[in-house]
Amino acid sequence: MTTLSLEVEKLNNFINGEWVNVSKTQAVINPATGEEIVQVPLSAEEAVNEAVAAAKAAQKEWALVPAPQRAEVLYRVGYIMKERKERLSQLLTMENGKVIEEARGEVQEGIDMAFYMAGEGRRLFGQTTPAELKDKFAMSQRAPVGVVGIITPWNFPIAIATWKSFPAIVAGNAVVWKPATETPIMAYELAKIFEEAGLPKGVVNVVFGAGSVVGDAMVHHEAIRVISFTGSNDTGRNIASECGKQLKKVSLEMGGKNAVIVMDDADLDLAVEGILWSAFGTSGQRCTACSRVIVHEKVKRTLEERLLAAMDKLTIGNGLDESIKVGPIINQSGIVKIKQYIEIGREEGAKLLAGGYELTEDAHENGYYFAPTLFTNATADMRIAQEEIFGPVVSIIPVSSFEEAIEVNNGVTYGLSSSIFTNDVNRVFKAQRDLDTGIVYVNAGTTGAEIHLPFGGTKGTGNGHRDSGIQALDVFTEWKAIYVDYSGKLQRAQIDVES
Repeated sequence: MTTLSLEVEKLNNFINGEWVNVSKTQAVINPATGEEIVQVPLSAEEAVNEAVAAAKAAQKEWALVPAPQRAEVLYRVGYIMKERKERLSQLLTMENGKVIEEARGEVQEGIDMAFYMAGEGRRLFGQTTPAELKDKFAMSQRAPVGVVGIITPWNFPIAIATWKSFPAIVAGNAVVWKPATETPIMAYELAKIFEEAGLPKGVVNVVFGAGSVVGDAMVHHEAIRVISFTGSNDTGRNIASECGKQLKKVSLEMGGKNAVIVMDDADLDLAVEGILWSAFGTSGQRCTACSRVIVHEKVKRTLEERLLAAMDKLTIGNGLDESIKVGPIINQSGIVKIKQYIEIGREEGAKLLAGGYELTEDAHENGYYFAPTLFTNATADMRIAQEEIFGPVVSIIPVSSFEEAIEVNNGVTYGLSSSIFTNDVNRVFKAQRDLDTGIVYVNAGTTGAEIHLPFGGTKGTGNGHRDSGIQALDVFTEWKAIYVDYSGKLQRAQIDVES
């Protein structure tokens, strides 16, 4: 098992291309071992003001750089990330806890995003359209918004940051970024990569600190015209409310209560693999994690037996060990929340088939570990089937028909990801039409989005914007309509058109 150490004991903010010391800090803890990794700054509002001032000045010049040249910086970022993939992956596992194969996948996602968004530097397409008057030209084009604020979560500390920062950068904006204090190392490493790749000073600024201080200051700063946030629903609603008062654009990606539907004609072995990975990968700490299995009653018992057998083989421990399949929970608060939902499930009458307890002995005694947990005989209206738990907890809900399965899937306040296992092509097409989520999988689990498609959800999961794909550019650009009249006379649209 490889172990790495940082070259610094304390992180600094990255503002206007300089590493700025902050005296107040807190420890970053490895959730697998309980050991301190580094100290992270707890910045005051003044740091946000300094970062915004730097970003505002830098953005004026950055927007004048031709987009293909802006893209060249992202290409260099991608190549550097590729060279450092293993180091980044190990550091990610240290601060976040996810197993090393998942960490490598997350870093690869950032690499892919760099090359994908760099490609947009030669596209950033607008439209030309026929004008309704003679000797007149009409077109639309994208324009940068200016200074954007991104607030990223601890569970995907580099992937989500690249989803947000890379399209913002290639579109000509400057960025102020508040990473999660639980996982700041990826932000530190990515800032160093931006610096090495030649990104001009001030185009990306990193301010570490609490959401209640740094995040709040960003939301209320008049020069930040976009807030892109991934995190909890309560925080997202508050951000949306505050941004709405300022007529500030806001992009929200929040929770999920994702379901895998298993029909009576499904490949059950494949379904078990999909459920296992979706439910217990990242220890269930994904917004796309499977926390409900909606299964046809004809195959319920067989599916349960195969799931239990597969769960018995899961290895739980420090994610730097290549043999481990399930890592720790991020911190003790996460453990407490999961325990509360275990009790709620029992009180509601669901049957606990496996897990339901914290792991505290031997190799698990110093970290934050929870046993993969399976409830059965849950009903669609139970809290464990309605509310996001953010842990390795799955509830099996039996249904008697395809139509009932769709209804149960859609009967939650979230709408991020859904999945169906079936060999009936007619059900496949009906499901992809009727499932009310932003992401739909067929014969695969609920996780594993690809960066060239839009990522996000419906209902309580978000507010209509998307991370990733070309749709991410819509968050960080404004559409500008341009008319060029070369007639030499005043022509009035709609009025001077011959009818």
